[in-house]
Amino acid sequence: MKKKTWLLMTVLAFLIAGYSVVQYFVLDAHQAGFVQLKLMLSATINSFWYIMLYIHIIFGVLALIIGPFALSSKLREKNVKRHRRLGKIYCAGILFGGVAGLYLASNATGGWVSQFGFASLSICWLLTMFQALVKIKDRNIQGHQNWMLRNYALTFAAVTLRIWLPLFTVVFGYENFQYYYAIIAWICWVPNLLVMEWLIQRKLGQSLINLH
Repeated sequence: MKKKTWLLMTVLAFLIAGYSVVQYFVLDAHQAGFVQLKLMLSATINSFWYIMLYIHIIFGVLALIIGPFALSSKLREKNVKRHRRLGKIYCAGILFGGVAGLYLASNATGGWVSQFGFASLSICWLLTMFQALVKIKDRNIQGHQNWMLRNYALTFAAVTLRIWLPLFTVVFGYENFQYYYAIIAWICWVPNLLVMEWLIQRKLGQSLINLH
């Protein structure tokens, strides 16, 4: 990953992580815009939903801020043991955040389109992590790195979702939230994954050219 891209992703990840911590842990979570809209549009909110929301936020934020450091080739080369420790913490974040995300997806605002979108995100999040673990167990370093890059592209949905939300809200207003949220449930992660896949394939293509 190029230094400028890594730096931009890291800054955005920390900004969104900081916003989430302040919004849900420093201030009153019930006053968060997302929660207020959820309360207005859904009757399924209960104490268990809040528990799963907090689990998703805590472990999702953990994965979001650890990811850039776990992906850094320079940091990995300097200290492999630290890289492994960070990787284990990162995977724990994906595991708990992904399982909680699956539950939250089943109650997502916007109907089945939104629910299917977020459920697919959670499933892909968990599966790409599993693939990365399989590759490293087989000592396939390149395969492991590629699957981790795909995984972090999905983790980064936490950032892109919060970029799309205000843009759609400004254009379409709060009153149409449940309709455009179904679109955001897909565009917050599918483009991320497509772009990352393109970058991975381009890098693989360049490696093959260099071999010849």
